[in-house]
Amino acid sequence: MRRRLDVAYDGTEFSGWAAQPGRRTVQGEVQTALTTVLRLPAAAVTCAGRTDAGVHARGQVCHVDVPDTVQPADVRRRLAGVLPADVRVRAVSVAADGFDARFSALWRRYAYRVCDDPAALDPLRRRHVLAWPRPLDVHQMNTAARPLTGEHDFAAFCRRREGATTIRTLLDLCWERDRDGLAVARVVADAFCHSMVRGLVGALLSVGEGRRDAAWPAAVLAAGRRDPSVRVVAAHGLSLEEVGYPAPGELAVRAEQARAVRTLPS
Repeated sequence: MRRRLDVAYDGTEFSGWAAQPGRRTVQGEVQTALTTVLRLPAAAVTCAGRTDAGVHARGQVCHVDVPDTVQPADVRRRLAGVLPADVRVRAVSVAADGFDARFSALWRRYAYRVCDDPAALDPLRRRHVLAWPRPLDVHQMNTAARPLTGEHDFAAFCRRREGATTIRTLLDLCWERDRDGLAVARVVADAFCHSMVRGLVGALLSVGEGRRDAAWPAAVLAAGRRDPSVRVVAAHGLSLEEVGYPAPGELAVRAEQARAVRTLPS
């Protein structure tokens, strides 16, 4: 029986999501906790989006296949007793037919938080907000962000993986000030490449502080290759906020579509 897990974590002390020998990871902690409370030899957990070292999550979604005798409410309570304080399984539910946490997802939404008045940065939020030394023009950053939305090859902002495509559909990229005065980027895409959000944010911060003009990020994108002048910002300002899925009857179809290798139209 497949179970859906809704997971939150503070990524500060983790070497990212994916299990790695000799390193502390979110996947490793969750899998260990599941094998302990369910007394299983192994529990393979699949997530909606692998986060890098230091990246946080409020809305990570995972799935795990377990014996059908396992009751969701009981698993949630028992996991809370064995997981470390920086990771929590907030909900456990029976997954709908065809549900795959990774491939059924329609979109992932991230937030990147920046304080451009370092003297005003709340010390209690220093692990989750980037301190920026110069004032940022949010209007200019939004102007620069608009041409980046849509389906593109984001190779200029990503770290390539052998055999993987860098074509993605960026659904939303915009900035606003929150009630505390932080500049917060909302970044939504069907999927993301490695370091893609942090590369996009770094390019837009260069515009916001006046070092680059608003047309520069689109020119970088059009070049189609990794640009060393794009600053990849620190991981700790980034958080996976939410993952969107289609209606239950469309989950399997969406998973099949997502597995196809994408190419851009000629």
